Amino acid sequence: MTDEHPDRLRDAIVVGAGVAGLAAAGPLTAAGADVLVLEARDRIGGRLLGTSVPGGVVDLGATWYWEFEDRISTLVRRYGVATFDQHLAGDTVVEDATMVQRLPGNRLDVPARRYTDGAASVASALAGELPTDCVRMQDPVTSIDFPDPHRAVVSSRSGTHHARHVILALPPSLAVASIDFTPALPESLARLASLTPVWMGDVVKVVATYPTPFWRDQGLAGAAFSHRGPLQEIHDMSGPEGTPAALFGFARATNHDGDITTKIQRQLERLFGPEAADPTDLLVQDWSRDRWTNPPPNGEPANRSLMGHPAYQRHFQYGRLHWAATETAPQFAGHVEGALVAAERVVSTVQTAVAEETETVPAPSVEGKKSPATKG
Repeated sequence: MTDEHPDRLRDAIVVGAGVAGLAAAGPLTAAGADVLVLEARDRIGGRLLGTSVPGGVVDLGATWYWEFEDRISTLVRRYGVATFDQHLAGDTVVEDATMVQRLPGNRLDVPARRYTDGAASVASALAGELPTDCVRMQDPVTSIDFPDPHRAVVSSRSGTHHARHVILALPPSLAVASIDFTPALPESLARLASLTPVWMGDVVKVVATYPTPFWRDQGLAGAAFSHRGPLQEIHDMSGPEGTPAALFGFARATNHDGDITTKIQRQLERLFGPEAADPTDLLVQDWSRDRWTNPPPNGEPANRSLMGHPAYQRHFQYGRLHWAATETAPQFAGHVEGALVAAERVVSTVQTAVAEETETVPAPSVEGKKSPATKG
């Protein structure tokens, strides 16, 4: 199978329809670029993942943003994405190996904003401005070739696609583990990518929903630290006015076994009392086992200091391969804001390059011969 227009040379192909990929595709298409977004999953949003529960939506991925993060703050205002303040009032519970203590005040949470309809509403807002045929889902990329200095050939489940530029909007370690590059990436770059941690890649996120936020009536914030586990930290995840009522926590993937739900229920009971032992629903999202988020272990420890590495601010493969995942952002790496930082930089680079190429250099055909620059 091939692209529906075999001679079509797109301006850019974006690999990944998370926030970074969608935020890169939007300004490029608005400026008139021919862009295709290829997404392996059957949904957009990447690690922005919500699920409906009685009374609203709870997030299984990204949860917060902070008002000092200018890009996401501007975005939610521009698109009218509904948000509210993270609940803070109440005391903190701390658990060690032998006892549970209550400490005055919220020792864990800081002022932050939440998305009323879930963080995925941000991805939906971005996707809503794209052409209807711009995003293809369930279409994982398997190889990217650069047969000459003028173009890239991207192979995916749907076929072969040609473009002037390729934007990698997925975690670097996943990119180098799942995509074959020809010519091969520089060895130093490939190693950097393989060692760069995936945000949430070693995390199990657990959400427990309840009929009411009963802990608030006890003067608790829903905030807890634990040295016993399996959840290491817990936060109030209730929606506006406490509906839906929920607590969420993080466990390390290395602590995840088949009996984790029972252990979590017992831990919640220890921390918040008998009412916490029987949640309406207990949702477990293991990002470490999500094949489109986290690559298989390579036996080497990830290094958080590599996130936002200067190499990710450069372009490779004749200047046609660009990095745009949140892990590559020099500021706010790992946040939604970081994804927007990375996308903003790539948009500027690709727009400039495409403008120069289409105005001064005839576009090569997919066979490598010279032909007039055309779209369609």
